[in-house]
Amino acid sequence: MTVPASHPALIRARPAAPSARTVITTLLGTTLLIKACGFAYDFLGYYIGDAHGTTAAGAALTVFGVGWCVGQLASGAVTDRLGARTACSIGLLLAAVVCAGLAAADTLPSLLLLAFCLGCTMDVSRPALSAEINDRVTSEGARTRAQGWLYWVSNVGVSLSGGVGGYFAHQHGYRALFVANGVACVAAAVLARRVLSGRPSPVRAGREHRFYAQMLADTPLRWMVAAAIGAMVCAYGLVSVLPLVMNADGLPPSAYGTAMIANTVAVLVLSPPLTRFLVGRGDRVRYSVAPVLAVGSLTLGAAMGLAALQHTTLGYSTAAVAMVPGEVCYSVAIGAYLATAAPPGAIGRYQAALSGAGAIASLTPLGIAFALNTGGRPLVAGLLAASAALAALACVPLSRSLRTSAPPRPAAEPVQAQH
Repeated sequence: MTVPASHPALIRARPAAPSARTVITTLLGTTLLIKACGFAYDFLGYYIGDAHGTTAAGAALTVFGVGWCVGQLASGAVTDRLGARTACSIGLLLAAVVCAGLAAADTLPSLLLLAFCLGCTMDVSRPALSAEINDRVTSEGARTRAQGWLYWVSNVGVSLSGGVGGYFAHQHGYRALFVANGVACVAAAVLARRVLSGRPSPVRAGREHRFYAQMLADTPLRWMVAAAIGAMVCAYGLVSVLPLVMNADGLPPSAYGTAMIANTVAVLVLSPPLTRFLVGRGDRVRYSVAPVLAVGSLTLGAAMGLAALQHTTLGYSTAAVAMVPGEVCYSVAIGAYLATAAPPGAIGRYQAALSGAGAIASLTPLGIAFALNTGGRPLVAGLLAASAALAALACVPLSRSLRTSAPPRPAAEPVQAQH
């Protein structure tokens, strides 16, 4: 008997597409891998400071921040144009090459060039992963939780990187850390190729693309970026200011590792209940963006101001723990903004703009090093507190502009996942 070609037994079964929950869980795991092995940035200041002095370390971190701005803008545009997979995988492979270069370089000019290239590539995954989350999740509450968990995982990874890397560097040196960072970037690029979308989703592809020049007309985005810069000057002090002041105290990398482990434990313990309190379990976000961001900014400023005045491992660890509520508030506020106010056709660019705010904030280490050498720790603490206060003040017009702007809503319904 002839079996028709359409017989079910002759039709090759297609593998089921991974669920949104599976994809987002994988994205969170990929983020954790990238950040937990992000030794190159965490120990760039220590590495260059030991060989060339505190001012050279501050200059390298500042150059890194310039590259970070460039990399975020490029990654956001590539994500919206060519898809998350292309932006993420290419950027991570380039980051692996830069890490290998850091392991081999020793002259200050070559290290400064590599610091710029590292900034261009190390955080390119952020816009791509945020865009993928907004493509996969429909409700505002679930999006905010997913975006918030992305920041939470990043914080955990950064703290783990500092903690584990500090002890490892004390025993084996910094070059081995840079090689491990490069290997992790290659592994993350492979995961990105398997999980992320190859092209922009129909929701984003069907929308008119927004260029960065057009985004300048978005008043809430302008105030959001302004507030984010002020807050991130304090938040990124954990991996930029803290190594500078601890190095000035003559404390070894293992002391920095202890402070970062304390931050990690606090993040693991405090983030879940604080996130549930701020976001809730429904489809809508419980609190508006501006007040949450203001509280987070002031908390970060107070904690980093405290850190600048310390001289012991215990004191630095206490300040690192005190930062955590501010970190959670900031991550929830950013996640809520992306979930409720970013247009579907420009998620990558909007995330890039907010990540770029962090990059601009990372330009401060050279100024912090100068302030440390001229005005001492009280001046550093005052500058950090002032930055936090300016961020909180920017939240006032941000709140007003968010109330008067109607947030765009997705036109299509992608696969829904609850988190």
